Amino acid sequence: MYRTIYDLKDFYNSPSGELVKKVLQSQIKQWWPSAKNLRLVGIGFTQPYLSSYLNEAERVISISPAGQGIYPWPTADHNLNALAEESELPLETNSVDRVLLIHSLENAELLKSNLQEIWRVLKSNGRLIVITPNRRGLWARAEWSPFGQGTPYSRDQLRYYLRENLFVYERSTCTLYTPPFRWSVLQKFCDSMEKILPWILPGMGGVHIVEASKQIYSGLPSSAESRVIVRGRQSMLPEPVPDMRIPHKK
Repeated sequence: MYRTIYDLKDFYNSPSGELVKKVLQSQIKQWWPSAKNLRLVGIGFTQPYLSSYLNEAERVISISPAGQGIYPWPTADHNLNALAEESELPLETNSVDRVLLIHSLENAELLKSNLQEIWRVLKSNGRLIVITPNRRGLWARAEWSPFGQGTPYSRDQLRYYLRENLFVYERSTCTLYTPPFRWSVLQKFCDSMEKILPWILPGMGGVHIVEASKQIYSGLPSSAESRVIVRGRQSMLPEPVPDMRIPHKK
């Protein structure tokens, strides 16, 4: 079940939310340093991460799931936030260059349909970043945070779901190693922990970040596989005709 958009907004306005934003934003900007002349769409609760691209991207759109709710964003400009079902995005086919997916997949009721819809709206060379709670990490157990809601994933699960929906896996990382404790003293050492803990506890970060690309010829659904059927050859020799002549009388 989705948390309301105001719960997510309150979280990101808290010291813990600021820490999370700082860590995740750093990784997103490392992979996507620029969005100049690109169409960028965020699905889930992506406003904190899209703000840095507003002045350079050709277009930025934030789509909130219908079960989450919505508020106008950005507050000082025209609204760029929309409310929609994730399996029915109000976007044209092949119209988007980049999609950022966060606070979405772990709550999805129609996982396959949602990924197929993202594949539809992406351009042929489009890219997707998926951010989900790590099922091995501590943040998936912090019920007071949005990462403690829904279904956490492993990296292999994410790779499988992306491949099954015709996405090509590009790269991934595990981050947010700072424990989910609301202690101001601990948060001061966030930078040090994000550098040291991956060497001590590899794969135990709070979230997985996976980048995938849309490839038209990345694969075919199993129903579309070619099948060659070899039929047995039929004999072309004529069958003997029975002798229908009337025998002569002796």
